[in-house]
Amino acid sequence: MQKYSKQTRVLLAVDCIIFGFDGDELKILLIKRAFNPEKGNWSLMGGFVQTDESVDQAANRILKDLTGIEGVYLEQLYTFGDPHRDPTERTASVCHFALVDLNKYEAQLSNDYHAEWFPLKRFPKLIFDHNDMVEMAKKRIRYKAAFHPILFELLPDKFTLPQLQNLYESVYNTTIDKRNFSKRVLATGLLIKLTEKDKTGSKRGAFFYRLNTQNYYAKFQAFLNFIPNPDTLRY
Repeated sequence: MQKYSKQTRVLLAVDCIIFGFDGDELKILLIKRAFNPEKGNWSLMGGFVQTDESVDQAANRILKDLTGIEGVYLEQLYTFGDPHRDPTERTASVCHFALVDLNKYEAQLSNDYHAEWFPLKRFPKLIFDHNDMVEMAKKRIRYKAAFHPILFELLPDKFTLPQLQNLYESVYNTTIDKRNFSKRVLATGLLIKLTEKDKTGSKRGAFFYRLNTQNYYAKFQAFLNFIPNPDTLRY
């Protein structure tokens, strides 16, 4: 096999940030690193890209191997390539983020790597530059969710408007006017109202809704802007 001469080897890795919503707050899934350096410390899900797979294939494989999770919303975020980011060997990492319904995948989690959910507002220090990856992913989600309905990936099949509002408030770390939010989200045509109610919070209860998947994909690039000026948000 012909190779490029006089070139230094650089390893290619992927790291996956998994965000989940439990109905109350946004969380992040972490594992304990199984080898040195930083063995036993908290880490994102990561591993090396094999010679016979694409970067996206590697991300899906690693996600399944380390957590048991598969078939979820997964998107490339950024390539981190600082020469000193990994003390062992020069390694570039293509970071991805995933959005999952935490309750749906809780039972799927593998115990081999001590995977554990932490609130996004307070999670332990991570290895290498993984904290920087998480901060960038938070900004990407907040910006993108203002224009596209990606946050529905974090919800169960049926949900209430209060739950949906709670999700947006958790992502943006803010308070949203209830009436205005309900009016705007219903105007999108993305929700189908069900006859069933959730009465866990009150006797009156709140109607369940489900996502109109046909409209979801048709309007993905033309979503109502819930957050008026995402460029001005302080993260």
